[in-house]
Amino acid sequence: MIEFRFPEENRFPPWKISFLQFFMAIAFGALLIGYWRLQVVEHAKYVRLAQRNRIREIPIIAPRGRILDRNGRVLVDNFPAFKVLLRRENPKMLTAAALQGIAKGLQLNFHTLAKEVRESRDLPRFQPIVIKPLATLADVAFIESHRSEYPQLDTIQASQRIYPFHQLAAQVLGYVGEVSAGQIAQPGSHFRPGDVVGKSGIEEEYNSLLMGRDGMQRVIVNSRGGEVGQLKSIKAIPGHDLRLTLDLSLQTAAEKALGSQPGAIVALNPQNGQVLAMVSHPAFDPNDFARRISAVEWNQLVNDPQKPLMNKAIQAQLAPGSVFKIVTGTAALETRTIKPSFSLDCRGQVTFYGHTYHDWRSHGWVNFHRAIVQSCDVYFYTLGKMLGIRKIDYYAFHLGLGRPTGIDLPGEEPGLIPSPGWVEREFKHPWWRGETISVAIGQGPIEVTPIQLAYMVGGVASGGRFVRPHLVFRHELDALGVDPPRKTTYDFPLRSQTVRALRRGMWGVVNEDGTGFGARCPGLDIAGKTGTAQVVSEALRREDYKKRFIDNAWFVGFSPTKEPKIVVTVLVMHGGESSVAAPIAGEIIKAYYQEHQEKITGLADGSPHQISERSPLNPADASAGRASP
Repeated sequence: MIEFRFPEENRFPPWKISFLQFFMAIAFGALLIGYWRLQVVEHAKYVRLAQRNRIREIPIIAPRGRILDRNGRVLVDNFPAFKVLLRRENPKMLTAAALQGIAKGLQLNFHTLAKEVRESRDLPRFQPIVIKPLATLADVAFIESHRSEYPQLDTIQASQRIYPFHQLAAQVLGYVGEVSAGQIAQPGSHFRPGDVVGKSGIEEEYNSLLMGRDGMQRVIVNSRGGEVGQLKSIKAIPGHDLRLTLDLSLQTAAEKALGSQPGAIVALNPQNGQVLAMVSHPAFDPNDFARRISAVEWNQLVNDPQKPLMNKAIQAQLAPGSVFKIVTGTAALETRTIKPSFSLDCRGQVTFYGHTYHDWRSHGWVNFHRAIVQSCDVYFYTLGKMLGIRKIDYYAFHLGLGRPTGIDLPGEEPGLIPSPGWVEREFKHPWWRGETISVAIGQGPIEVTPIQLAYMVGGVASGGRFVRPHLVFRHELDALGVDPPRKTTYDFPLRSQTVRALRRGMWGVVNEDGTGFGARCPGLDIAGKTGTAQVVSEALRREDYKKRFIDNAWFVGFSPTKEPKIVVTVLVMHGGESSVAAPIAGEIIKAYYQEHQEKITGLADGSPHQISERSPLNPADASAGRASP
């Protein structure tokens, strides 16, 4: 018998069998862990993903609320339109050639369209994206005639924002646009890509009320993206209509009165703070933004030196010129630095601290009344020296300058009232007394906005009662569940003698031989104050005055003189003389009375008004913010 033996070296090593068994055990364990993770740990997640792939959600866009004037006339509306959707169920259909054809047919930029498609890769595949928010009839015709070639295109009905008066009150109303990535990323944000939101003005300030809530139509789709059924839809909730305090007729009159001149107008009721008209020129057409403004158009607006996107009524910070003499005069009378009978001889110039300050003419002997009427610089130079900067700063601040009024618009600027502390912080040197002389007549390092001047003059003419300006009726906000600002009035009581002297002086500016005679309207009681403010130093004015450095023209008027119902600030940028601004204010006040069919007779003899006595100011009772002088 023959015995066969295998060589020892050909036998399978036992350690390899052990290794193979160990490897298979690990692999099997990993599969079990992965299966457990998919089926148990992340089960809900993948169920949601499967549902999102099986259910297509088609948005139902909620129309934004309309914006109305005080009488219910429509300022901003919506009209039915179509948006173009791009479906992305089949990425193979979104080739460069297909996108080029779509871009050409819909008059879109190919590179912009391709970028939108790339950025949508993280979205669910069956969620369409909006590639054209406002489809024309030609776009709809293109989509319908190329269904077989571009089945990924579709349209949905949506409301498109329309501004029927185009540039009228554009900066007040604002404009809308697609939500930005930054807004989407904000904590608590409910915005989605493609949402239309307010970008400025009332559209931005009250976006949450105007926007409403979108609905959703849900349909079941098969693996190819075809609809095979419908689920329950969620109805859209329209945004709330918003009624403004603006008067369309007065707004139109104000726009017409300012014409093509750059500047701003504010008309408000100082008794309740309601803004009746607000103009900023030049303006823009908000309809351009509603249809997705092009980069070229945007750059033109942003780089325009006249800044059409700026609401100059609340953002233009400029020297007020002689309108500021109302502040200096108030400070001088309230602190009893002078009496209204205080007189001096104006010879056209005066020298303080080794520097000669010039007036615009020689006025001879003037008292407080004649100094207001004739806008005598020498008189108020002298008051500035007598008061000092601390008292001027104190009263300017408490009369509403150097701080926002609190109007319900975004982006209001605070202006600037200089003080010794401000100079030390900004320039690291003490206050120079000579600067006080310039500040006393509204020149030098002092900045105000048109709405601040309306707020200030209206408050002074009302005896020291200031009401926060606003554009939306407070009781209507309360009805919509929005809490209006708690503190809407601010009292800084002025002595009756002070108010009488200021009212009479500003009445004389218009109705005597004053600088604001252009605002005079027969049969109407109008008072006011003019202002001409330099935009550069004297050296630059002499160098190239006629071409570039024309003065800004101001006028602030109110009516009637006692208990005014309307105050109007007019700013004509580079208008030259204040005589340019005064007639504009007169036209607006006249239009106001024509609208209300009222006439208030003026003071035939210029006699002082009879006003009730009020207790003198106790500086300790004033609100904090400026030290008592």
